Amino acid sequence: MKLELYYKAECPYCQKVLNYMMDNCQIKDVQLVDIKEGNNNEDLIKRGGKDQVPCLFIDGKALYESDDIIKYFKENF
Repeated sequence: MKLELYYKAECPYCQKVLNYMMDNCQIKDVQLVDIKEGNNNEDLIKRGGKDQVPCLFIDGKALYESDDIIKYFKENF
């Protein structure tokens, strides 16, 4: 399973997800993608259809909303 988390460091919802991951998950299993680097923001829009973070791609499928992402981690890790 390929997991990619698109985030922005100053976003409080992204920090909520990242903090949960650090405390409860194997963060090394998730590729972190900062949307402020390179063309990552454009890639996020192209792949997920929205300019919204946090966004967790699970095998290429986008999952938005911090609470939904945390729920996914709780159920799967």
